[in-house]
Parts: sequence; C-alpha cells; structure tokens
Amino acid sequence: MAETFTTIAKFQYSSEAQIIKGRLEADGIQVFLADNLTIDTDPLVSNAIGGVKLKVLTEDTLKAKHILDGIAKYSKDDEGKPIVCPNCNKQEIELFSTITNLKSLFAFIVALITSVLTFGSILPIYSKHKYRCNNCKTEFDIENQ
Repeated sequence: MAETFTTIAKFQYSSEAQIIKGRLEADGIQVFLADNLTIDTDPLVSNAIGGVKLKVLTEDTLKAKHILDGIAKYSKDDEGKPIVCPNCNKQEIELFSTITNLKSLFAFIVALITSVLTFGSILPIYSKHKYRCNNCKTEFDIENQ
C-alpha cells in the first residue's frame, strides 16, 4: 500500500521547518518538506506558494500534532520571558516583517531592480521587523514594551 503524507504545518522559511522536522524525526516520525528548495532559492515567493509545508505520514498525524502543540510558538524577549501585547496584555505575539514606510519601499524597489539586473532574482535589502498580537491584531515594536 502506498504511503501518504499529510501537511500538518506551514512555515515562511525553511529554517523554521528544519527545526521542527528535526524534533519530529527525533521522536521517530518520518517527515517530508515540500517547497523548501524553492523558498531557499527565492524567499520572497514564500507567501505566493503557501510557505514550506511540513508533511508527516498520515498515520503519524495525531502524534506529530501533539508534539507541535508542546512547542512554544510565540515570541519571547532576550531574557526568555513571553512578550506581552501592550493593548490586550495577551502573550500571543509573533514576529513579522513588512514594508511599512517610504524608506523600506524605496529600498525594496532598488533591491528589486539591482538584483534582477545583476543576479536574475530578488534579494531583500531592508525590511522592518515588528510584532503582532494574534488576539487583537495590534502591531508594535519591541522598544514600546
């Protein structure tokens, strides 16, 4: 009978997926990553193709999801303490990067033109990292904490 895989998680970058893959494999779960090489080649296509897909054998889905649930997925500060939302005081905070102002937009356009002409692909130069609360969707900088 053919083995089938089920997607249990998606990641923006393959480095995140590789860490979780290693954790699951340490528990004897066979793991397959899809689209990781495409995203490693050009990270800016991650959102367009749905990220790196972490797949496990269908029969191991429940065990793998249980392990995933035990891994902390929210951001912590440099001292290992959970980051708290300044609006709702929840700890459901994730780091994200975005083009937020004219400076980052200009840098993106310059990077786009330069890298396409030079390398034939896009290389990011400048992006601003912020935090977003999954509960109330508030976006903030860590310096505001």
